[in-house]
Amino acid sequence: MDPRWRGSAAAPLLMYAAMRWVAAHGGRVVAALGRTEILGMYLAAGLTGTGTRVHAGAVTFEVLSGQVSELAERARRHHGPLLRALEPRVRWSLEMPFLPGPPACQHGGASIGVVGRRFDSLPARDDVVPADVLDAWYPPAPAVVELLGGDQGWLARTSPPAYPEGLVEEIAERRDLPPDAVATGAGSSDLIFRAFRGWLDASSRVLLPDPVYGEYAHVVEQVIGCRADRFPLRRADGWRPDLDRLRDALRERYDLVVIVNPNNPTGVHTDAGDLRRVIADAPGGTRFWIDEAYVEYADSGHSPSQSSPSPSPSPSLERYAAASGNTVVCKSLSKMYALSGLRAAYLAGPAELAAESRRWAPPWGLSLPAQIAAVHALRDPGYYAGCWARTRTLRSGLAERLAGLGADLRVHESAANFVLLTLPRSGPTAAGLVAACRRDGVFLRDLSPLSPAFEGRTVRITVRDPDANDRVATTVATALDRLRATP
Repeated sequence: MDPRWRGSAAAPLLMYAAMRWVAAHGGRVVAALGRTEILGMYLAAGLTGTGTRVHAGAVTFEVLSGQVSELAERARRHHGPLLRALEPRVRWSLEMPFLPGPPACQHGGASIGVVGRRFDSLPARDDVVPADVLDAWYPPAPAVVELLGGDQGWLARTSPPAYPEGLVEEIAERRDLPPDAVATGAGSSDLIFRAFRGWLDASSRVLLPDPVYGEYAHVVEQVIGCRADRFPLRRADGWRPDLDRLRDALRERYDLVVIVNPNNPTGVHTDAGDLRRVIADAPGGTRFWIDEAYVEYADSGHSPSQSSPSPSPSPSLERYAAASGNTVVCKSLSKMYALSGLRAAYLAGPAELAAESRRWAPPWGLSLPAQIAAVHALRDPGYYAGCWARTRTLRSGLAERLAGLGADLRVHESAANFVLLTLPRSGPTAAGLVAACRRDGVFLRDLSPLSPAFEGRTVRITVRDPDANDRVATTVATALDRLRATP
């Protein structure tokens, strides 16, 4: 550093910028070499000395380390006012904002912001492609659209059944489940928060895949405050979980093991029979939470008839869970049935666990439109089977278009309704591509905050309708050309 800047705010700001970069790219731990004569500055920033020292000529350094989350919280708590005062004076050229947002789960869905914080710009929704959130591209079943478009005033002003017994009965019939094995919720997040709060406390241990849907780490670590170990999924393995390695990991005693199948955000689907064997081999007392929000996109060759009740789709473990003593399956009706704006989901599991979830559910937790829509969506399995098959075709087409944009790009076609696009290490970052596409009205999801495994260079792109997919591919191509030409 230029001697003129020593003793100024420049050094702490450089350290802060490095931490923001690491945090935005999913890093959890930083290591640093600190000059021993100014070691106090590093310790004051929250780094911890290891006692290991190295010499380079006349200079001695100590090896330091720190948890990114703890460093970020320390910076916010101790230096928040100073950072806010400095922000207008700093020439900040990194792709992430100078100041992080409030502690929260990293979700996608930034595209909804185009309608305004108070929904004053609803027509703007037609100007963008929301490929950053995994909502369905198709509308709900025709009967659902007709019912919701009927007497909208009545739907808006009428209280729903306090407890959705009718929806529970419909789910049980359509999925061949005992009614007492079913509990409903206002989306899967409602069920996750409700169940985990009752099952876990600060002394609990949880095993999470890495990468995985960010809601789980948020609830376990930030809301409940217990220990979460990671089971790493590897890009070199095509993100497929090594089940033998998982069995070895489960020799440790865990209170809860979370499996998302197909996994979000990697999109890999694991055979239900293989998962049953892993569960059977686990030590007694281990509870499993299987998230199947996107399982019907996994092609099972199952085509339910239009008129008859549809049994549980073959990739699903929900009937297994209902008969088990330690497994719960969470199913989102929001995503697969194009009801994300209404929020509806259910879990299937042992009767006593389902009863516990129902006991913690507040009355009127599911709106009247949500209950009506969910019941009638479940009655049209033929319509949705066609939508899911069409999604698989659109997904393959989108993956092919993206793969044709450059030999240095890696495209991973998921078993769900999205593809992953990984950029070369020497090229633009995921954050840069997302920002460039957003300027042209196409919203993609930068996966960097979810896991360091993505190395800051992987984006998730949701499958949309054919015209929107064409716009996505064209916009990505233009953005990459622009970014590659920029030094």
